[in-house]
Amino acid sequence: MSEIACASCALIARRDRNEAPDWDSMLRTEFWDVVHCNDTSLPGWMVLVLRRHVASVAELTEAEALECGELQRQVSIALTHAIGCVRTYVSQFAESLDHRHVHYHLIPRMPDMPDEARGPNVFQRYLGVGEAARVPEARMNEIAGSVRHALLTMRA
Repeated sequence: MSEIACASCALIARRDRNEAPDWDSMLRTEFWDVVHCNDTSLPGWMVLVLRRHVASVAELTEAEALECGELQRQVSIALTHAIGCVRTYVSQFAESLDHRHVHYHLIPRMPDMPDEARGPNVFQRYLGVGEAARVPEARMNEIAGSVRHALLTMRA
């Protein structure tokens, strides 16, 4: 898939032009962007997006992989403080037709999450929801601000 046809690459380009909302540009490192998922009804669903186009984790450089691991830990800590999750789920597939681009989902597991929505079922329950069910932009921006502050503090 070419970078032009990749929705992840288009979003990265928007961030590069400083045209992204707060929730879609909370932290940018040399290799990764940290964003709030916009297609979810679960507040705090984060995505780490590799800033260059590759379709497989096997294509990551050592530096990209090391930073990714540290960011996963840091975002998990920040989410725990920002929204009170008990843990985070981490997954990576890069199988969506629009997003065949390495990205990791960091999904908060909330204390009151129903049993049938836990684990891999979280995708069917909270992702790909209609616009009316999505986390409102103001809430995504609020979470982004809290997470950004925590991440910048940890990375200082």
